[in-house]
Amino acid sequence: MTPPIVLLALGSWEQHGAHLPFDTDTVIIEAVVDAAIRSVDPENTQFSVVPTIGVTASDEHNGFAGTLSIGTNALSDVVVSIARSASWARGICIVNGHGGNADALKLVHSALDYENIRHSIWSLPYYEGADMHAGHTETSLMLHLAPDTVRMDLAEVGAIGDSEILIERMRAGGIKEVSSNGVVGDPTNATAAHGATMLSFYADHLSKLLLQIQTSWT
Repeated sequence: MTPPIVLLALGSWEQHGAHLPFDTDTVIIEAVVDAAIRSVDPENTQFSVVPTIGVTASDEHNGFAGTLSIGTNALSDVVVSIARSASWARGICIVNGHGGNADALKLVHSALDYENIRHSIWSLPYYEGADMHAGHTETSLMLHLAPDTVRMDLAEVGAIGDSEILIERMRAGGIKEVSSNGVVGDPTNATAAHGATMLSFYADHLSKLLLQIQTSWT
């Protein structure tokens, strides 16, 4: 029997304004993985989906109550260790649902390349009109996936502006540098219909990668 490919998802546990739950990134990435796997591996024979890491690198959210973070280096060490232990598999596909994990994933890629451990790293892709955190995109997805956890009565517009400038400021001073309410974007016009569209977009994007590695990793 052909060994499976390990699929490891990364979420987060961090504030998402006053209207979304702390595990928003985890809920979204697990839904994306589930939809993609059902599309490419309906018999559940090619991929081994392991438990999501739900507390990751969220130091940029320091100062907002409820947020938990293990930081960039710890996350990198954990993911590399998991990849090493999966020597029985054809390789590991790391699927990321939180932008704050980007620096850790660069370290992971470098380490796994050096150790010749077969791997692929995928993160939620950007699309025109997307906002970054607890805004229209994530709120719409949560209205589609877990509407009972969304408090639209508490949704407020957050930081809005050039994404590159906002990211630069956030990297220097965290989310509080740009947004006092922890929101980067505008959640007030979010809809479940847009969330369903976004889930399909993300799942289709991931499915293409899974199909590619499924056939090429022998």
